[in-house]
Amino acid sequence: MNVTVDWTACTGHGLCAELLPELITLDEWGYPLVQGVPVPSEAVRRARRAAADCPVLALKIRRQHS
Repeated sequence: MNVTVDWTACTGHGLCAELLPELITLDEWGYPLVQGVPVPSEAVRRARRAAADCPVLALKIRRQHS
């Protein structure tokens, strides 16, 4: 699984970085910087929570294509 951001929806609340700090940091304006690496198995539950808790539902969890 990978984390992606819908840039047309994101408004820079920063909640995703609080919930998933090992994969997401914030830029100087508070917008997420996604590392682009697969979500580790131990972080999948938190990644799903971060996507569900995003105030504008801009964070997406995508399955990797093999």
